[in-house]
Amino acid sequence: MIFLAAAVVAVPIFKRLKLGAILGYLVAGMVIGPSVMDWVSEPETILHFAELGVVLLLFIIGLELEPEKLWKMRDQIIFTGGGQLFLSATVIAFSVKYIIGIDWTAAIVIGLAVALSSTAFAIQLMDEQNILKTTPGQKGFSILLMQDLAVIPILLLVQGLSTVSTVDSPEWWISVLAIIAVLIIGKFLINPFLRLISHYGSSEIMTSSALLIVIATALGMQEAGLSMGMGAFVAGMLLANSSFKHQLEAEIEPFKGLLLGLFFIAIGMNLDLALFMEQPLLIIGAALALIVIKSVIIFAILKLSKQSKTDSVRIALMLSQGGEFAFVVMGAASVGNLLEPIIASHVTLIVGVSMALTSPLVILHSIWFNSRNCPPVYDSQSDMSEPRVIIAGFGRFGQVTGRILAANKIPFTALDKDAEHIEFVKKFGNKIFYGDATRLDILKISGIEQASILLVAIDNEQDTLKIVSLVSEHFPHVKMVARARNRDAVTRLSKVKNLHFVRELFWGGLKAAKQVLQDFGIEEKQATKMCEMFEQHDEKILREVIEADSDLTEMIALSKRGRADLETLFANDIKEIGR
Repeated sequence: MIFLAAAVVAVPIFKRLKLGAILGYLVAGMVIGPSVMDWVSEPETILHFAELGVVLLLFIIGLELEPEKLWKMRDQIIFTGGGQLFLSATVIAFSVKYIIGIDWTAAIVIGLAVALSSTAFAIQLMDEQNILKTTPGQKGFSILLMQDLAVIPILLLVQGLSTVSTVDSPEWWISVLAIIAVLIIGKFLINPFLRLISHYGSSEIMTSSALLIVIATALGMQEAGLSMGMGAFVAGMLLANSSFKHQLEAEIEPFKGLLLGLFFIAIGMNLDLALFMEQPLLIIGAALALIVIKSVIIFAILKLSKQSKTDSVRIALMLSQGGEFAFVVMGAASVGNLLEPIIASHVTLIVGVSMALTSPLVILHSIWFNSRNCPPVYDSQSDMSEPRVIIAGFGRFGQVTGRILAANKIPFTALDKDAEHIEFVKKFGNKIFYGDATRLDILKISGIEQASILLVAIDNEQDTLKIVSLVSEHFPHVKMVARARNRDAVTRLSKVKNLHFVRELFWGGLKAAKQVLQDFGIEEKQATKMCEMFEQHDEKILREVIEADSDLTEMIALSKRGRADLETLFANDIKEIGR
């Protein structure tokens, strides 16, 4: 109750003040934590649990990053990410060594610890600024990914330098086996498992399955001596080409949001405000120095990789804080007699303050940037690779449109709720995802916000009306084409703006009628004319029904009158032929 209340009160206030949600979470944590109100004890325990938010975040990022795309980013990860880590750690280590006067071992440990940024903070900021999926955002992500890869080697280095014996970590071959197991399970077993769940389970069981996959993988990798976050990232990446990726992301997203908020609150709770009040200028000055050093190095690296000055500055600011991993390293270094406890406490406090300062600095830079009448670059650089057409329902009706689009190389995203049908359709080379299009979160994850057209090809009338209502309310810019099963559906769909309906059996029925007439002995030209007359007349009656908004009795009366008019039309036509 305390955590939820703190978030509900603090975040809207800080967003109203344009200071960002992250700072709101941090301040909420400070207030409810031991340093102020002391409403929650053992903040370290809360932080360990809340790290699941980072694990879920990395899983979702993995879902968006196909292995082929990761391979294309290898140079960015190695050179951009590796260069940032090496230069930042070196400069910080030298600075600490000659300013504080500690030995080289302690300086290197501090340099490596604070050179790492906070993945949760940085990605959240990039997402809020609509830059995560752009080219500059991918550069920033490659830096964060390299840092995450370096977590385990740094921790092993700290353990190796420690003068205090610790519990032996697992053998290297256990870690290798764990990675191989994750690769095999992710590639060959997860999809059949999810198909089974989708067929025999329920919506809450699908949610449980998604959480089980993430947490089981993360814990397994941790037991093997690797990072929980990296385990979740690998699991997500292996499912990036899965038909269930959109459904998994929709199930995980609410938990990720809540746990990330709890993570930021826990960071605020763990800040030692008493120590801060003793030396506020020193702590703030050191935090600003850390931000400046990392910003300058990241800016220089991004500029060398041919990014614009504006993009380089913003990404550098977003990645300039210290990361939560510094808390782990400082704790291990203090226990291993590599650092004095007071120095470790100062470092963790400086890292926490740098986190608190990052969001306001990014916001201030954006205000300053916009005040100079420079157009914001991120909205214009939105991810253009997202398909602009979405097909909801990929049965016989939807597949016709899908095949035509594919033949003309027009990308689209198709959704269907039948897992067995999806697997069958994929054998023919179609890209289709498992997902319930009546859910707003599934539509968002499928890219409805970037889409231009939605084809609703579902054969369930109630589901069709629900989807149309959702899209019309939340995404009025999207043009819709909807499958109408009968005249009642046509009447309802006709009231929706920006929508064209297609009567699913009408045109096939007309074609069949034409063939019947020809087989009966009527010439093709005359049969075509008769069908055209019927089509025009039926459309006229249908418009009258729609405009009158009639009830069932009036519709029957209109239909009877229309039938009489149609008989008259055909009779007159026969007279014309006789003449």
